[in-house]
Amino acid sequence: MNNAQFYYARPENEPVYEYKKDTSGRKALEAALKRQSETIVDIPLIIGGKEIRTGKTGKVVMPHDHQHVLATYHKATEKEVKMAVDAAMEAHQQWAEMSWVERVSITLKIAELISTKYRALMNASTMLGQGKNAYQAEIEAVCETTDFIRFNAHYVSEIYNDQPHSERGNLNRIEYRPLEGFVFAVSPFNFTAIASNLSLAPVVLGNTVVWKPATTSLLSNYYLMKIFKEAGLPDGIINFIPGQGSMIGDIVLKNKNLGGVHFTGSNTTFNQIWKTVGNNLELYRSYPRIVGETGGKDFVFVHPSAEVNEVATALVRGAFEYQGQKCSAASRAYIPHSLWDDIKQKMDENIAMIKSGDVRNFCNFVNAVIDEKAFDKIMGYIEKAKESPDAEIIFGGKGDKSKGYFIDPTVIFATDPLFVTMQEEIFGPVLTIYIYEDADFEKTLHLCNETSPYGLTGSIFSKDRYATVKACQVLRYAAGNFYFNDKPTGAVVGQQPFGGSRMSGTNDKAGSYLNLLRWINPRTVKETFIPPTDFRYPFMHEEKCYQG
Repeated sequence: MNNAQFYYARPENEPVYEYKKDTSGRKALEAALKRQSETIVDIPLIIGGKEIRTGKTGKVVMPHDHQHVLATYHKATEKEVKMAVDAAMEAHQQWAEMSWVERVSITLKIAELISTKYRALMNASTMLGQGKNAYQAEIEAVCETTDFIRFNAHYVSEIYNDQPHSERGNLNRIEYRPLEGFVFAVSPFNFTAIASNLSLAPVVLGNTVVWKPATTSLLSNYYLMKIFKEAGLPDGIINFIPGQGSMIGDIVLKNKNLGGVHFTGSNTTFNQIWKTVGNNLELYRSYPRIVGETGGKDFVFVHPSAEVNEVATALVRGAFEYQGQKCSAASRAYIPHSLWDDIKQKMDENIAMIKSGDVRNFCNFVNAVIDEKAFDKIMGYIEKAKESPDAEIIFGGKGDKSKGYFIDPTVIFATDPLFVTMQEEIFGPVLTIYIYEDADFEKTLHLCNETSPYGLTGSIFSKDRYATVKACQVLRYAAGNFYFNDKPTGAVVGQQPFGGSRMSGTNDKAGSYLNLLRWINPRTVKETFIPPTDFRYPFMHEEKCYQG
C-alpha cells in the first residue's frame, strides 16, 4: 500500500435537503415512505457477520399509528449475548492491527452510502419508526450521521499525527492503541446519528463493539448495520443485539474483557451501569472507560433587553420540535415580567399554526411521541400541573393515544420556580415558564443554576452584552452547550461539540476529538540510539569519588 503519510482534511458539513414539493429528493423520500409503510421487515441479530434469528420476537410499530407494524425483530438470549462478546474479541486483534487509513476508508464509504444511495431509506425509516418529520430526520439521520463519520476521520488524522518531541540521541513516539477489550454501545431511540456514532467512534480507532440498540429505533438501526456491511466493515467488528437491556447489560458488564461503555439514555440506566462496573472492578483486565450522555432540563433565560419575536420562535422550536424528545429540548424558561404579555401573545399565534399528525404529511410540525410508556409519563406531568395550585396550563394540555401517541404542544405557567416540571426531565412537548421581576435578573440566574440537577444545554436571549456575560458566568456549569440568542437545540458536528456534565453525563463532547480520545490507550515508545555503557555519571569520575 502507499506508505505516504495520510491526512484527512477538515470536511464541510453535509448540506441539508429542503424537500420542497416536486423536487427529486422529495419524490425519492415519498417513494421510500410508501415502500416501507407497505413492508414488514424481519430484523435478526447480527453477530460475527451472521444473521441470527432466535424465534423470540417483538414488534416495531409506527408511533403515529401503533397498530401498523413495520418490523418483527428477534431478541437476544443469554447465549447470543455471549456469542456477541466472543465475536468482538475474536475480531479485535486483526482490526486493531489494520492501518487506521483502511479503517477510515471504510467509515467514509459508510458516510457516502448514507448521504447518497440510502439517503431516502435512512430518512424514511427514521420518520416511520421514530416519529420524526422529514426535516428532523434529514438533519440527523443523514446529515449528522455523515458529519460524525467525516469529522471523526479528520480528528483521527490529527490525533495520530500528534507525536512528542525527540531530543538528539533518541526518538520518541506515541502509539495510539485501541482499548484492551471490547466496547459496549448502548443507543437511544431518538437519534439515528447517535446510534451510529456510539458504535463507529470506537471502531474507527481500532475497537470492536457489542451494540445494544433501543427497541423503538430498530428499523433505522438495522439498516445502519446493513450499510456498515455493504461498506466493507469486517465481520465481528460491530455485533448487533436487540433485546432486553437489563439481561444484556448483566452479562456484558461482568465480562473481564469489557474495555469501555459508550452510552446515551436515561440517568437511571447510566447510574446502574456505573454502579455495576464499580462493583465488578476486580474482574476486569483494565479499568473500563465510561462515556455517557444522559438527560437534560434545558433552559431559555430571557433578559428584559431581548427581542420578543426571537424569543417566541426559539421557545416554540426549541420545546416542540420532535415533540420535545431531544436531550437538548427547551423545557423551562425564565421570562421577565415586562416582556411576558408580548411573548405570550406571539407564542399563542405560533402554536395556533402548528399542525400535528402523520409523519408522511409534510405539513405536520408535531408528530407522535415514541410509545405508550412515554405518553403516559408525559401526561402524568401535565396532570400534576392541572391539579396543582402552583401551576396552570396556558396552552395545550391534551393527549390522545387511541391511534397514535399524540400530545398537544403544552405550556405550563408556574408560580413556584421549584415546581416539579421546572426541575425534572419530561422528554415530551411540555415547556414550563416562570415569570421574574425585571430587577431580579441576577437573582433569577442563580435560581436557574440551582433548580435542576442537569447541566446539558441552555440559552440566554439578551441585547445587553453585560447581561449576557453575567449569565454566562453564573450559569457556567448549568449548560455544557450554551447559546446566545438561539434555542438550546441543534448542535452541529464540528461546530458545537455536544455534551454536558452534572447529571447530564460525562461531557466527552460527541462530534469532537475529545470523545475519540476516550477510545484509545496510548503507549509511549522511546528509542535510544547509543545506550550508555557505564552506570556512573560524569561527575563521579572525579578522583575523590574513589577515596575512602
